[in-house]
Amino acid sequence: MEKILFDYIENYIQLSDAEKQIITDLSLIKPYKRGSVLLEEGKKSNDSYFVLKGCLRCYYLKDGEEKTTEFYTELQSLSPLCVLDGSSSQYYISCVEDTVLLVSNPEAEQEAFAKFPKFEMMCRVLSEKLAAKTQADFDNFKTSNPEERYLSLLETRPQLLQRVPQHQLASYLGITPQSLSRLRGRLVRK
Repeated sequence: MEKILFDYIENYIQLSDAEKQIITDLSLIKPYKRGSVLLEEGKKSNDSYFVLKGCLRCYYLKDGEEKTTEFYTELQSLSPLCVLDGSSSQYYISCVEDTVLLVSNPEAEQEAFAKFPKFEMMCRVLSEKLAAKTQADFDNFKTSNPEERYLSLLETRPQLLQRVPQHQLASYLGITPQSLSRLRGRLVRK
């Protein structure tokens, strides 16, 4: 798993063998089983995640119904709001599949930034890209209908259709599982 991480990092900055060893020695890579809940509504956490393998899901529980807001797959990061502001979480994070994560916290990040200032610059660039992507995704969701959302998902993240249960996918698209089935049927007939 370290190779996946190092290959990703080296898209932005070069690492020496000594730097790679220091990262390895931090022991931040952890496996989780499918169904593991990493964060619950009402709980506090200092953990941020980078997916090396697998799939995470963020969801809210509203009136007893799960409302999926995002899926995070390989080479995507997630820093829950509660990590940034110290509040209790308003949502859940769980593993859709067996998952391997790099798990960090603000203290580990500060230690890494102190040892490797170039990491801080890389993280700043990645944060800016993530903020822009989040805004674009939000705008797309608000301005599109369910069929357009589904077609966009087919184009941008087709692997989710094979990896995520239909009811979670439907929730992510803002529709019921029955509506998703009808939508798929309509598109097949076209």
